Amino acid sequence: MNTKFKTVDQYIGTFPEETQKQLEIIRDTIKKAAPDAKEIISYNMPAYKQHGVLVYFAAYQNHIGFYPTSSGINFFSERFSEYKWSKGAVQFPISKPLPLDLISEITKFRLEDDRQRFLQKKKP
Repeated sequence: MNTKFKTVDQYIGTFPEETQKQLEIIRDTIKKAAPDAKEIISYNMPAYKQHGVLVYFAAYQNHIGFYPTSSGINFFSERFSEYKWSKGAVQFPISKPLPLDLISEITKFRLEDDRQRFLQKKKP
């Protein structure tokens, strides 16, 4: 697919109905965890930004990819035992319920991590 998405709604609308439902659930979970974060498209996938990007997500044929950057992966890696994961992403199978509490915790962690990085940059 070579579509350049302009909005998250446009992105979500390209998937089958069942996948769209899961994408909307993950979207709502992220928005509740980081209500002031701006919803953007970055790397042609949905992302949420405060000072920097907090998290991204994307749908694939068999999983939802969740990208909380390396700090989010490093901090929560012990909780990914039942998922496929790498240094920057974790894969949640489409065939299973999304771990919404974990997604919320990771998003909140990234919100605080982003705030700390911003404050460090502001120091003279």
